[in-house]
Amino acid sequence: MTENPLIADWNTPFELPPFGDIKPEHFKDAFDHAMGQATIEIKAIADQEAAPTFDNTIVALEQAGKDLTRVAMTFFNLTGAHTNKDIQAIERDVAPKLAKHSSETLLNAQLYNRIASLWDQRTTLDLSSEDARVLERYRTMFQRAGAGLNEPGKERMADISQRLATLGTGFSQNVLKDESDFQLVLESEEDRAGLPDFLLDAAAEAAKERGLAGKHVITLSRSSIEPFLQFSTNRRLREEAFKGWTSRGENGGQTDNRDIIKETLSLRAEKARMLGYDSFAAFKLDDTMAKTPDNVRELLTKVWEPAVSQAREEEAKLAEMARSTGNNHEIEAWDWRFYTEKVRKAEHDLDETILKPYLQLENMIQAAFDTAGRLFGLSFKELSELPVYHPDVRVFEVLDRNGKHVGLFLGDYFARPSKRSGAWMSAFRKQQKLGGDITPIIVNVMNFSKGAEDEASLLTFDDARTLFHEFGHALHGLLSDVTYPMISGTSVARDFVELPSQLYEHWLSEPEILSKYAVHYKTGEAMPKDLLDKLLAAANFNQGFATVEYTASALMDLELHLIDDPKEIDTSSFETDELAKIGMPKAITMRHRIPHFQHVFSGDGYSAGYYSYMWSEVMDADAFDAFKEAGDIFDAEVAQKLLSFIYSSGGKQDPADAYVAFRGRTPKIDALLEKRGFAA
Repeated sequence: MTENPLIADWNTPFELPPFGDIKPEHFKDAFDHAMGQATIEIKAIADQEAAPTFDNTIVALEQAGKDLTRVAMTFFNLTGAHTNKDIQAIERDVAPKLAKHSSETLLNAQLYNRIASLWDQRTTLDLSSEDARVLERYRTMFQRAGAGLNEPGKERMADISQRLATLGTGFSQNVLKDESDFQLVLESEEDRAGLPDFLLDAAAEAAKERGLAGKHVITLSRSSIEPFLQFSTNRRLREEAFKGWTSRGENGGQTDNRDIIKETLSLRAEKARMLGYDSFAAFKLDDTMAKTPDNVRELLTKVWEPAVSQAREEEAKLAEMARSTGNNHEIEAWDWRFYTEKVRKAEHDLDETILKPYLQLENMIQAAFDTAGRLFGLSFKELSELPVYHPDVRVFEVLDRNGKHVGLFLGDYFARPSKRSGAWMSAFRKQQKLGGDITPIIVNVMNFSKGAEDEASLLTFDDARTLFHEFGHALHGLLSDVTYPMISGTSVARDFVELPSQLYEHWLSEPEILSKYAVHYKTGEAMPKDLLDKLLAAANFNQGFATVEYTASALMDLELHLIDDPKEIDTSSFETDELAKIGMPKAITMRHRIPHFQHVFSGDGYSAGYYSYMWSEVMDADAFDAFKEAGDIFDAEVAQKLLSFIYSSGGKQDPADAYVAFRGRTPKIDALLEKRGFAA
C-alpha cells in the first residue's frame, strides 16, 4: 500500500493532498485499507480489559481512523468539486461501505457501554468543560445511531444507514447529470436579444469549455441562468431555460429522483420510529436549537405571512410593468426576474449592467480578506505551484496578526461541468490539538461565470454576497481553536452553523467596504456615490420574492419529514398540494423543488433542517446590531467576543449558551424582520 499516494506520507507543502499523484483507482484500495485499519483500532478500544477512562475511550476514539478521515475528506471534496465517471462509480461503491463501517462502530455494544459508563461517572471524572462537552456529544451520537436498540433493531438500523447512503449518492449524481447535460445554445441574434456583454462573454466561455467555440451557451449554473432570466427578451427561451432549471431530477429515465425520494423518506421515518420519535422531523430537530417541529413552523410562519403579502405587491408591479411595455400576459415564473430588473431600474434607477462592472471577483475576494483582517487580525498570502485538484483552484496561506500560520484557504470559484451546482465550504483537514497543533485546510467552492480570456470575472451583488457567506463558513473552520475533532470548526448544531456565514454577509453591504473595493474593472474608478447609495437603498427590493422562494422550500422540507407513511407519496402532487395549502403565489417557484433538493436528499445534513438559514438569520441580524450599537462595524471589543464565543469555539458549548456569551442575551426576531423589510 505504500505505493498508493493516499496512504503514503504526504510530503507536500503543508501536507496538502498530493493531487498530482492521485488517480481515481487509488481511492478504492485506499478506502479498503483505511477502513480495515480503522476497524482494528476501534475494536482494540472496545475490547480492552482496562476500565473505561476518558483517555482510553473518548480520546482514543478521537485519534482512531486518521487514514480513513484523510482519504474520505479528499475523496468527497472531489465528488462535489471535480468529479468524473470513475470517481462517481467509486462513490456509488464506497458510500454503503462507509455507512456499514460507521454502523459497526456506532452500534458496537461494548463501545457504547464504555461511553455510557463514563457518562454515568461524569461528575467524578474531573473533566474540563470541553472534555465534558465531547463526552456528551459521543453519548448523544451513539444513542441517536441506535446503540441502545436490541440486536435485530441494530441490524435493521445498519441496513437503513447503508441504503440511505446509496440513495443519497444516486440523488446527487442524478442532479449533476441533469445539470451537465443541459445547455441552451444561443444560435441567432433573436436568441441573444437583450443579453448584456458580461453574460455573452461568460456564455462564450461556457461554450468553449463544452467544445462549442464561437457559440454562446447558457448553463444551469445560477451565475449563468439567473442573469439570462433577468435580461433575455426572448420569452420562449426564458421559459425553456427556466423549465430546464426547475425540472432537474424530474425528467423521467435514469436520472429521475422521485422513487429515490419516496424510499429515502420511508427509511428515515422508519429510523425515527425505531428510536422512539413520532416523525423524522421530531428526531432530527431534537438535537438542534429549535428542538421541535412546532418551533420551526412558528418561526417560518411568522416570516411567511408578511413575505407573501409583499410578494403579491411585487407581482402587481411586475404585471403593471409588463402592460406598460405592451405585454398583457400573466406573470409566470420565467417572467419574474425579467420584469423585476425593469422595475428595479424604474424605482431605484439601478441597472445590473451598470452595477456589475464594479464587482470584480478579485476585488470581492480581497474585500472578504480585508474584513477578516480588520475583525480578527488575519492576513492572506497567495501561494503558487502547490498541488491542487484543478488549475482554477487558488491557495492562500492564512496568518494571524503575529505572522503565525493559521491554516490554508483554497478558493475554487468558477463553474464547470465536473462540479455540482451551488456554493459550499468544506475541509481537507480540520483543526485539532490531539497529537500536536493540527492546522486546518479549508476550501470554498463556487459556481461563478468565468470572464472571457484576459477579462475580469464579474459578479452580481448576489454572487458577491454568496462569496462573503461561504467565506464566513471558511473563517469558522480556519479560526477554530479546540482540542477535539468532534467539535472542531463547523461541527455545531445545524441551525447554528449558518450564523458565522450569514453574519459575515453584513460587512459586504457596508459603505466602508464597498467604497474601497467596488472599483470599475476597466477604469479603476470607485463606484460613484450615487450608484452606491442606490444599491444600498435597494437592499430590500424584491425581498418578498426572495423570502417566499426560500421559506416555501423550508416548509416543504419540514412537511415531507412529518409524513406518517411516505411509501405511497407522489412527490409532484404532494408539492402542489402543500404549496396550495400555504398560499404560494403562482408566479414563484420554490428555491429548491423536491426532485433536486440536494440540501435534503444528497445525504441528510439539512434534512428537516433547511429552516436553519432562517433560524440562524434571527441570530445574525441581532448579532450585527452589536457592532452597530458599538458605533463601529469593526469594534475591537465586539470582534474579540465574536472570535472567542462564535468563530473559534466550535462546538465547545451549547449553541444557545455560546450566543448569549457573545451578545449578553438571547436573540430577538425583530432584527430579522427589520433586515428583510417586514418590520411594522
